[in-house]
Amino acid sequence: MAKRILVVDDDADIRDILTILFKSEGFDVEEASNGREAIEKITHRPPDLVITDYVMPEMDGEELCRFIKRDLLLRHTPVIMLTGKKEDVTDKIKGIDAGADDYIVKTTDEKEIIARVKMILRRAEMDLDANPLTRLPGNVTILNEIENRLKSENKFAVCYVDLDKFKSYNDKYGFEKGDRIIQETARVLIETVDQVGQKNDFIGHVGGDDFVIITDAERAEEISKSVIKKFDSKITYYYAKEDLNRGYIESKNRKGEEENVPLMSVTVSVVTNRNMDFQHVAEVAERGAEVKEYTKSLPGSNYAIDRRG
Repeated sequence: MAKRILVVDDDADIRDILTILFKSEGFDVEEASNGREAIEKITHRPPDLVITDYVMPEMDGEELCRFIKRDLLLRHTPVIMLTGKKEDVTDKIKGIDAGADDYIVKTTDEKEIIARVKMILRRAEMDLDANPLTRLPGNVTILNEIENRLKSENKFAVCYVDLDKFKSYNDKYGFEKGDRIIQETARVLIETVDQVGQKNDFIGHVGGDDFVIITDAERAEEISKSVIKKFDSKITYYYAKEDLNRGYIESKNRKGEEENVPLMSVTVSVVTNRNMDFQHVAEVAERGAEVKEYTKSLPGSNYAIDRRG
């Protein structure tokens, strides 16, 4: 699949030149004329790389870069800053301080631009196994994070978060709306950690509708309650009025039979080493599967914390 590049510049001629250049190399290219327009496009469909001018109306490149790097869903997206003047050291320093991954002068040779773009994309792919939909860290990073927590010998909790009745929703409303649910769930987790979590908390996306939050053991219950409250308040916006009024959707099961499926809910299954000394990541995952089986047997949104020794 072709990598997607978002070109952000208030100069239409510069956008045209870069768009033609990148398309000739097989990239998919989208354009924005300022930072605010870029944010709308990025939040709707995150690109693989953002190339932005530094000086723009409404929102400049520095502000755009800071926005991207502050958002946990977007911060792994590489940003290349453009400037019109080779000697403008001030802009370069500000761009790097804002989190830009590289810096290119607009008069740079086309071959060098392509080479640096490809290098940044390779580096981003190697550095992070991010989920392409949410940009959250994937399985390799999740396992490494749990391993690091085990080695630290601190008391931590792994909160396994997944959705109930998601497949039925996908079947009725389509994959595009299903993807929006996944992205909304990711934002719920991020908002929760920002508000009631701590700086060292970790959020990962296992895949599909499965996520994890890794936090200190004493924060797990409050985080679980917050995830449920936020999710339940937001999920209603993704259903048609008639389905909301009924409280269920009409769907077909695997046998092709019509059935009434309750609205989507979220479950949080928590494993902690407060009363248990885990020796390996696999032990954490195995215990998590046991707790999840119990939590998902309960109706509606619920959480459960494994307090066994």
